[in-house]
Amino acid sequence: MLRIITQQADVRSELQRICERTQDEQVLHKEATVREVLQAVKRQGDKAVLHYTAEFDHQILKPEELKVTGSELDAAYQQVSKDLLQAIRLACQKIEAFHRQRVPKSWVQFGDDEVVLGKRYTPVDRAGLYIPGGRACYPSTVLMNAIPAKVAGVPRVVMVTPVRDGKMVNPAVLVAAQEAGVQEIYRIGGAQAIAALAYGTETIPKVNVITGPGNIYVTLAKKLVYGTVGIDSLAGPSEVLVIADETANPAYVAADLLAQAEHDPMAAAILLTTDAGLAKKVQIEVERQLVDHPRRIDTEKAIAHYGLIVVVESLEAAAELSNEFAPEHLELEVADPWALINQIRHAGAIFLGSSTPEAVGDYLAGPNHTLPTSGAARYASALGVETFLKHSSIIQYSQTALEKVASAIDILATTEGLPSHADSVKLRVED
Repeated sequence: MLRIITQQADVRSELQRICERTQDEQVLHKEATVREVLQAVKRQGDKAVLHYTAEFDHQILKPEELKVTGSELDAAYQQVSKDLLQAIRLACQKIEAFHRQRVPKSWVQFGDDEVVLGKRYTPVDRAGLYIPGGRACYPSTVLMNAIPAKVAGVPRVVMVTPVRDGKMVNPAVLVAAQEAGVQEIYRIGGAQAIAALAYGTETIPKVNVITGPGNIYVTLAKKLVYGTVGIDSLAGPSEVLVIADETANPAYVAADLLAQAEHDPMAAAILLTTDAGLAKKVQIEVERQLVDHPRRIDTEKAIAHYGLIVVVESLEAAAELSNEFAPEHLELEVADPWALINQIRHAGAIFLGSSTPEAVGDYLAGPNHTLPTSGAARYASALGVETFLKHSSIIQYSQTALEKVASAIDILATTEGLPSHADSVKLRVED
């Protein structure tokens, strides 16, 4: 049952426990396994990828079977319904429209002192997308990762995803990939897939940036290859925090909590409310909606271990607790959400009002659903176009402009004990 806490002394320790739920003692053991996989793939390429795919995923593949063929991509369209295809295309349109508004512009400033300064944005050459495929298929995750890369102008986008029995990739995932502009897909998952993208193999190209969520092995692999390649974030289990007042509908709130809990047994679902009556109604409603839930076992585990209802004195107190938790998803199911939003400092995505369930953000509102978890929203942001771009500074000085700052550069360079730095300016000024 979803617990209700009214004693404020217990609240912060419970929220901290939930936030740190992925930091278990088994991580070090798992990290050693991941290091072994990474080094093997780096040394042996396809051979190691195929070995670990057989060992961990129980899929026996040949090197020529790693890449999804064009005929498989074409056949995928015959295996999805027209309604699903239309939904994928609608989501594509909305996601692309949102991300096109976020493309940073290169700029150059010509100063009066004959100094030119600027910033130039360019996409990475190759991006690697990891799409999980263990518990369910995620065409929405394909769109959320591939479309920002496409909008950023990345010339080569590579996708990896684990296969089901029969060496098949889910057709919905394949259709989503094609609609989003991905044509290069490999049927591998796990740490070995991250290693292949980071180091390259005989079949799979080395990329510059890896994005996309996965299990603990995938997350650890991304952590360990960071520096060799860029990554989007280290995604943990999903989480939602709902702030609600007496105007909230308990059935809506319960459904939103369960919408996160059904993702994973380690998903977190938290309600902060000023209304004790609502708290009890939501608790009852969660139990009612769980009765015939198709994913009841995993959902109940999440609710039991990482579900929580907290009765607070005020919405201001709720906002402060939310900021400390820094949730991946934050729902403001209150009478006037815009009056509360200025008090929110840390959240991956904020959903305002009773008609805005988190599910609209998961699928087709437009903003990305790949968000910082486990408190990372204190310093990190959603995946976006910027993830696939890097910028270069532009600097140009005229002779006159250089002469004006030469003495200051000489002083700074001399102070730091770098005489050639100073000389590189002196020679130009004296010449």
